[in-house]
Amino acid sequence: MTTASPAYQSNVTHTITLASLASDTNLLAGREGTAIDNAGTDDAIDAMVGGKVTTGTSPTAARQIEIWLSGSYDGTSYAGAATGSDANLTLVEKTLLKLLTIIPTGSTSNVTHTWGPFSVAQAFGGTMPRKWSVFVVHNTGVNLNSTGGNHEVKHAPVKYESA
Repeated sequence: MTTASPAYQSNVTHTITLASLASDTNLLAGREGTAIDNAGTDDAIDAMVGGKVTTGTSPTAARQIEIWLSGSYDGTSYAGAATGSDANLTLVEKTLLKLLTIIPTGSTSNVTHTWGPFSVAQAFGGTMPRKWSVFVVHNTGVNLNSTGGNHEVKHAPVKYESA
């Protein structure tokens, strides 16, 4: 009898520039990462995504950092006017993205918030999109920490193996 077991692949680091990301009161202007190509590169049944983000100096208390996913149904068009590139992005239709988590923040400077792991397939109703990207936005009142190494987004592709 053959048994299928999940096989976690090596972590993949996303290209997303979060250092000094500006705060947005309306939680619409943030940063999108370069898209992950599941159809051509990963060919995974799921991906467990997570990372860390670090607040800046003297943030406002009781604010938040939001982590969202944008997917592509055809490999070129993305939900919410995302582009699949590491770039600033101001959303018009935020509800078209999939919310992964909301991280509450306080007024302490330079706090690193580790988030995840979250299932990408679950966020999209159980099936991986052809391509997907991460979108980060916050309203902490100050720019995020300016050191690039204090932020990261990674995912581990999940495939099945026969045993």
